[in-house]
Amino acid sequence: MGEDQIDLTAYARDMLDENKYVVLGTADGDGVPWVSPVFYALDGYSTLLWLSDPGTRHSRNIAVQPRVSLVVFDSTVPIGGAKAVYMSGTVTIDDGRLDAYNRGGLAKGASAFGPEKVGEGRPFRLYSATITEHWVLDPTLPRDARTAVSP
Repeated sequence: MGEDQIDLTAYARDMLDENKYVVLGTADGDGVPWVSPVFYALDGYSTLLWLSDPGTRHSRNIAVQPRVSLVVFDSTVPIGGAKAVYMSGTVTIDDGRLDAYNRGGLAKGASAFGPEKVGEGRPFRLYSATITEHWVLDPTLPRDARTAVSP
């Protein structure tokens, strides 16, 4: 790779590693969209995990439509310097991955959650997004464009 080229896969991985929140795009059964920022932990670069109250709007939407869109971005950069990873995938409830969530969350500065707070009938459920597509806001192009990557 030449000096003027960027490894877009590494770029996407760095964005996912360095940030703590993903904006989750869901839709209800009528297709009405809703977005919500959630703290996430990684379990590899193709699985994002988060805890949510199953009664929240985004959780209720996932219950009827598990396909989601997601974006991680750096909101601190100046205008014209935007950096982002866009994703799409499918969400399941997977409380059994709490150890993976805690490992990833602790790496990002979160507190660990125990099974007394996560699971059926408890305050939180563990949501797992299996990412099927990744794109980056491509810093190598002179215009606002996304390039597919495979982190």
